[in-house]
Amino acid sequence: QVQLVESGGGLVQAGGSLRLSCAASRSTFTFNAIGWYRQAPGKQRELVAALNSGGVTHYAPSVKGRFTISRDNAKNTVYLQMNSLKPEDTAVYYCNFPSLVAASYDYWGQGTQVTVSS
Repeated sequence: QVQLVESGGGLVQAGGSLRLSCAASRSTFTFNAIGWYRQAPGKQRELVAALNSGGVTHYAPSVKGRFTISRDNAKNTVYLQMNSLKPEDTAVYYCNFPSLVAASYDYWGQGTQVTVSS
């Protein structure tokens, strides 16, 4: 019913910034929590940041203070502002609904590659 498309990844040097975008096919973020996930080679996929319909945010300890999740309801888009990037942030980043992920309905999009060089 809702399709999510990630974009905005790229190659950046350590200390740099990127802004990722997650565009939805229709309005949904006002009623559902949305999360950014990442998966690095050889590592388990992890939740990086989440935003619920009430505006409450959650961040993984490794990115707290550096990343910010936000949304633009008019554009049906969720963003992940990534500052002070580190090489260990290198991964494929995905957006998805935490409620679906928790229920093992793992429908993942293409994701967007973030590579941080040192």
